[in-house]
Parts: sequence; structure tokens; C-alpha cells
Amino acid sequence: MFLTGKYFNRPASVRNKPTPKDFLSGFLRLIRIQNLVIVAFTQLFVRIFLIGPREEWKRILADPYFYLIVLSTLLIAAAGYIINDYFDIKIDIVNKPKRVIIGRYLKRRMAIGTHQLLNVLGVLCGLVVSYKVALVNIFSVSLLWLYSERYKRQPLIGNVAVSLLTALSLLILSVEYPRHHGLVLIYAVFAFFISLIREIVKDIEDRRGDAAHGCRTLPVVLGVRKTKRVLYVLIVLFTLILLVWSQYLGNRALAISFGLLVLPLAWLLVRLRRAHTRKDFSSVSTICKVIMLIGLLTMILI
Repeated sequence: MFLTGKYFNRPASVRNKPTPKDFLSGFLRLIRIQNLVIVAFTQLFVRIFLIGPREEWKRILADPYFYLIVLSTLLIAAAGYIINDYFDIKIDIVNKPKRVIIGRYLKRRMAIGTHQLLNVLGVLCGLVVSYKVALVNIFSVSLLWLYSERYKRQPLIGNVAVSLLTALSLLILSVEYPRHHGLVLIYAVFAFFISLIREIVKDIEDRRGDAAHGCRTLPVVLGVRKTKRVLYVLIVLFTLILLVWSQYLGNRALAISFGLLVLPLAWLLVRLRRAHTRKDFSSVSTICKVIMLIGLLTMILI
């Protein structure tokens, strides 16, 4: 796979050699450090506020196995971001040329080696906790590879795969700490749906580069208008599931929290309907992030 574009066609002798600061900055962007921080805080909130008991937060924070689960999740997620960019260099040059890291700051061989090392370390951290956690980690590693190498280029299955992995980052805690499994499960479903919606929106943003390189994502196969209709259905279904399930669990605070989420979800629907340009869909994607954050904060109220 050869890189194209102005930067990559310049002879090696005239390229600006990356400084250590450039390399570190590029690597942190490659592993999406801000996303990893959010994952870590999400797992912390799940462990304290959903699984609890929250009154024993000091004991929870002193539990080494919890930190090993978090570390294993972050290592495997970082490896997933690396392998995703490894397979998507040509597409990213079209969609996000300024964000390409592999081949610019990090050699391809080093990228694949780092990916493998992070995966091994992640599975080993899970194995120290329990074989069940390690099995979840192995499943996640395998699905991340299949997503990056194959599923991402297929309609819907790639979106479902990455959304399932998002939900698993919450459910993996229930493997070791089964208390209040129902609460963790409903938030995992929340994470799945909002991630699925955002992934499809991102596919609309990137449809030109995807189409140019043979990716058959929903917007490429169905077109933008029909893809938006799929999103309308998902948003309404998502909202109904949250409201009905929260009532079924009989948790008043949960029902109120998810009831309040109807407002930003309605705003998401309105902005999606009005979206036409890449910038519009980028704004819709940002709203999805805000809803994720609001969902995270509602755990404090449960």
C-alpha cells in the first residue's frame, strides 16, 4: 500500500524530520487519548455509581483488579485505533489529510508492532483478573481486527461491531462485579445506540473518501436521504427503549434521568433533519458526543 498526496510524494531527504515532541503528539492523536480518558472515567462512574455501593468508594478506588480491567480496556482500545488507522491510510488522506499519523510520524511496521504489543498486554491484564475478563478481551481484540480489516467497509455491520465494542467497555465490569447488572446493562444499551447513531453520521461525513476506495457503507449504498431515514428510526427506537426499560426497572431516578434525555435526543433529530453539508453532519456528531456525556453524568443521580 503506497501513500499518495503532496506530503507523501516528497523525497525523504527534503521531508521535515519529526521531532520527539511531534512524535509524542502524533502518537497521542493516533490512540485518541481524549477518547481513552472518557472510557476510563466512564468505567469509574459505572463501578462507583451503578455497581457500587457508592458509600464504599474508598474501597472501590483501592481495588487493584478494577484498575487492571480499566488498563486492559484502554490498551485494547488504543490498539484498535492504531489498526483502524493502519488499514485506512488511503481513505484518511481523502477524508482527513491533516490527521494522518501512520507514515508521517510513525512507520507502518512500528504501528503494527505497537498494535500487537498493546493487545497482548491488554489480554494479560485481563487474565490477571480472571479468565472470563480475558475471554472478553480476546473477543474484543478479534472484533476490532475484523472491523478494521473487513467489516468497516460493509454496510451497517461495521457500525454495529464498533457500537458493540463500546457497550462491552461497560459490560466487562459486570463480568467481575455482577452487582446491579440490570443498571449496567441499560447503560450499555444506551452506549450501543448512541455510538451506532454517531458511527452512521460519521459515515455520511466520510462518504466521498469511502466511495472512492470501495467502502460500501450505508450512505454509499443507500444514499444520504435514505440513511437519514434509518437514523430517524434508530433515534426513535433508542428513545422508546430507554423510557420503557427505565420504567420496567422501577428506578425513579433512572426514569427521570432518561426522561430528561428526550430533549437532547429531540434536538439531535431536528439537527439531523436540517443537515446537508459535511459541516452540518459534523455538528450532529458533536451533539451525539454531548448526549454521551450527559448520559455519563446521569449515573451520579441513580
